[in-house]
Amino acid sequence: MDYRKTAEDILRYVGGESNVSHLEHCSTRLRFTLVDSKKADIEALKAVKGVMGVIMTAQCQVVIGNDVIEVFNELNKIATFNGDQTPAMSGGEKRKPGAVILDFIVGVFQPLIPAIAGAGILKALLSLFVLFHWMEESSVVYKTLFYAADAALYFLPLMVAITTAAKLKINKLVALSAVGALILPGMTTMISEGATLFGMNIKAIQYTYQVFPAILSVLFLAAVEKLATKISPKPIRVFFVPLLCFVIVVPVTLLLLGPLGFTIGEGLTDIILTLYKHLGWIAVAILAAILPFMIATGMHKALVPYAVSSITNSGEELLYMPASLAHNISEGGACFAVAIRTKDAELRSAAISAGISAIFGITEPALYGVTLQKKRVLSGVVIGSFVGGLVVGLAAVKAFVAMGPGLAGMAMFVDKENAMNIVWAGVGFGVSVAVSFIATLILYRDEDVSPQEEVQTLQKANISAAKTVNIIDLTAPVNGTLIPVEEVNDEVFSAGILGKGVGIIPADGKIFAPADGIIDSVFETNHAITLMAENGGEILIHVGLDTVNLKGKGFKPAVKAGDRVKAGELIMEVNLEQIRSAGFDPTVIMVVTNSDEFNISAESGKTVRKGDKVMKMEAV
Repeated sequence: MDYRKTAEDILRYVGGESNVSHLEHCSTRLRFTLVDSKKADIEALKAVKGVMGVIMTAQCQVVIGNDVIEVFNELNKIATFNGDQTPAMSGGEKRKPGAVILDFIVGVFQPLIPAIAGAGILKALLSLFVLFHWMEESSVVYKTLFYAADAALYFLPLMVAITTAAKLKINKLVALSAVGALILPGMTTMISEGATLFGMNIKAIQYTYQVFPAILSVLFLAAVEKLATKISPKPIRVFFVPLLCFVIVVPVTLLLLGPLGFTIGEGLTDIILTLYKHLGWIAVAILAAILPFMIATGMHKALVPYAVSSITNSGEELLYMPASLAHNISEGGACFAVAIRTKDAELRSAAISAGISAIFGITEPALYGVTLQKKRVLSGVVIGSFVGGLVVGLAAVKAFVAMGPGLAGMAMFVDKENAMNIVWAGVGFGVSVAVSFIATLILYRDEDVSPQEEVQTLQKANISAAKTVNIIDLTAPVNGTLIPVEEVNDEVFSAGILGKGVGIIPADGKIFAPADGIIDSVFETNHAITLMAENGGEILIHVGLDTVNLKGKGFKPAVKAGDRVKAGELIMEVNLEQIRSAGFDPTVIMVVTNSDEFNISAESGKTVRKGDKVMKMEAV
C-alpha cells in the first residue's frame, strides 16, 4: 500500500484539512471529527485503495485495518489537526445530541485503551505466574512489575484529565493539575480523616482508579477557563486564568462533582449488573450476537465507559468482554470457513488474513472485508457468537482487563480466586470458532453472488482479456457545450484525480452511452454510471456536481449493471431543472478512470450533440 497516497486521498474526501476538527485512531480505524459531515464524500472514501469501509455516526470512521498507524502517521505529515475549529462553530452543521455525546465518549476513552490493556495484561500474566508457582508475590521482580502495571490504573484520573482536556481543547496541564489535586497523598489523608469545606462535609472518596469524577471536573474546568479568559485582562491571563480555575474547580469537585462522578460510575456498573442478574447468561449471548451490527455502526464504543468503570471499581467485568470474546473468535472461524469454501483466490487470501486478525482480537478486517459483504457469512458469525456467548455466560466467565479479547490476550481471564475462569474462557473460545466455522461451512457458497453479477463479471473479464479494439472514439453523452475537464468546478475532476476526460454543460436531460460496452455499475443515488468499453476503458459518466446529495431525486436510469449497450443508446434521463433549483451545477463529466492505460486526446470549446466525437482513446 502507498500510505502517502492513501492518506492524501482520504484527507481530500473527508473535506480537507479545514473540515477536520479532531483526528485519532484505534486499532483499525481512523476517527475523524468533522466540522461539516456533509462535505465528506463517503462513496469516494470507500473507493480509496486501502480503505475497507466507512462508518458515519458520531464520527467519520475510516476502516483501514492493520495499516492504520502508518496511514495515520502520513496524515499527520501532510496536515495539522486538533486545531481550534470545532463542529459547533459557524459554518459547521448542527449535530444531534446523541452524536455529540458518542463522539465525546470515543474521544475521551479511546486513547486510554492501549495503556489500560497493556497494564491489565501484565497484571493478568503476573497472576498466571503466581498461579503456576513460577513467581512469588513477595519477590522484588513481582512487586516491580505489579506496580508498573498498577500505575496505569491508579493514575487513571490523570490520564482521563488529559484526554478530556484534549477533546475539549483546553489547557491540558491545568486540567492535569486540577484533577491531580484529588489524589495527592495529603488530600487523600485529609478526606479520609473527615473534613469540611465552607461548612459542607467532604465525602470520603478514594479518587484513584476513578474515571467519571475526572471527566466532570474537566468539563466544569472548560467552562471556568472560558469565562476566566473572557473577563481576565490580557496582560495577566497567563497566570490569572489558571489561578481562577484552581480556586473554583478543585473545591467544587471535592464538594459536588467528585461525589456525583463516583455515583455515576457505581450506578452504571449497578445497571449492567442488574441486567445480568435478571437476564443472566442469556444477556451475554444476546450481546455477542448483536456485536457485529454494533461494531459496524461504532455503537459498541458506548459500552467502553461501563467496561473501564467496572474493571477499575470492582476489578472485574462479566458482560461486554466475555461477549466480545465469543464474537471476535466467531469472526475468525467464519473467515476460515470462507477460505476453504470459496473458489475466489483473492477472497481466500483476504479471508485467511482477516481470520487470523480476528482470532487475535482485531475484528474489523474480517467484519468489513468478509462478513458484512456476505450475508451467509454474517449468519455464521451470529450463530457462533450466540452459542459461544451462551457458554461463557453460563460459566459466568469474568474479564479483568478492558481490551478486545483474543488469543494474545487470553490472560485477561486469569482469576487467582477461580482457576476455572480461564478454562471456561478457553472453552468459549473453542466453541465459538468451531460453531461459526461449521455454520459458515454449511451456509456459505460462492453463489452468494447473484447470477446477474456473475454474468457481468464474466462479460467484463472477456472484454479485458480480448481487447480486440485498440482505438475507440468516445461520443458526446449529452447535447450541450463541450468544455475542458480542467474547467469543471470540482477539484477532483479538474485536477484529473479520477482520470482524463471532458465536461459538457447540458442542453437537455438525456444521457447516452458514449461507446459500445458493458454497464459496470449504476450508483445507488443514480447520479452516475460506469461503463467498460470494448478496449478495456473504464468510463465514468457523472451528472452534476455534488448531486449525490439529491439521493436519486431527478435521475431516471434506463439501464442496470450488466447491460450491454451501443454507442448513442439512451442510458439515463435527468431533470435538469430539479438539479438547478436545488442549487447544484448540472455539468455532465465523462472521464476514463484507468487513463494510465491509454493515450487520450480530448476536444473542447464547441457545441456537441449525441454521436459527435469528443475524445479519442488508444490503448497503450
